Amino acid sequence: MALDNDWFTEIHAGAGTAFSLKGKKVHEEQTPFQKIAIYETETFGNLMIIDDCTMVSDRDNFTYHEMMTHPALYTLDNPTDVLVIGGGDCGTLKEVLKHDTVNRAVQVEIDERVTRLAEQYFPDLCSSNNDSRAELLFEDAIKWIKEAPAESLDLIIVDSTDPIGPAEGLFSKPFYEDCMKALRPGGIVIQQSESPLLHMHLLKDMHHAMRSANFTDVKTIQFPVVIYPSGWWSATMARKDKNIEGYREKEAQNKKFETRYYSADMHKAAFVMPVFFKKELG
Repeated sequence: MALDNDWFTEIHAGAGTAFSLKGKKVHEEQTPFQKIAIYETETFGNLMIIDDCTMVSDRDNFTYHEMMTHPALYTLDNPTDVLVIGGGDCGTLKEVLKHDTVNRAVQVEIDERVTRLAEQYFPDLCSSNNDSRAELLFEDAIKWIKEAPAESLDLIIVDSTDPIGPAEGLFSKPFYEDCMKALRPGGIVIQQSESPLLHMHLLKDMHHAMRSANFTDVKTIQFPVVIYPSGWWSATMARKDKNIEGYREKEAQNKKFETRYYSADMHKAAFVMPVFFKKELG
């Protein structure tokens, strides 16, 4: 069945699949970095598209934003200084700032228009942008992290687009080496790492690059994101000087804020590796 112009469709040519949502386009612009479009969909609320790829929707963004933040934050003993790279929709920043231990959260997004459109079409995700602990910068994150003071960060969250275009350098050994330098002992970098079902080659490359940058431990967590290719997504976590096992379980169980997906049980479950994970990643 062919779909008409009332549908947005993202075609994943390499995988021979596609994903569609019914709705109407309400905004489109070409920035110096990428093409951004906004759709009002019938069942997923507002939807942001960047370079014809789904980025964020009202309905299912919570699984991604919660799992990109809380597993790493609860693994750390006392995270105070956090960097978000990318994350222009500000949903990740909002989750970070739910943690009382965080004194400073810097978001470095290369394209300011992503954030300005998020403020207009996804106001709930931007509700913590004026928090006194938040600092929004619009510049090249690769340059920013290279110049960051040594051992100045507890957590780096790489909430980027796919490893093409402006985000390509965020998946490289030199970038991870700069992250290693900027992190304090025991610090963590966590990065979205695509679909385990469709992009295992990328996951293997990331694990290799992170280990080559001398991170002590590297592990991948998994969670659903309905609008992303295959609906099965992941984030890969690397830790400096310590292993990743163990987290503040009691504090996660008794957290002072609400979540819709993350829990202490989900924290543990996200690290369970399917058989083919173990075979591919070792």
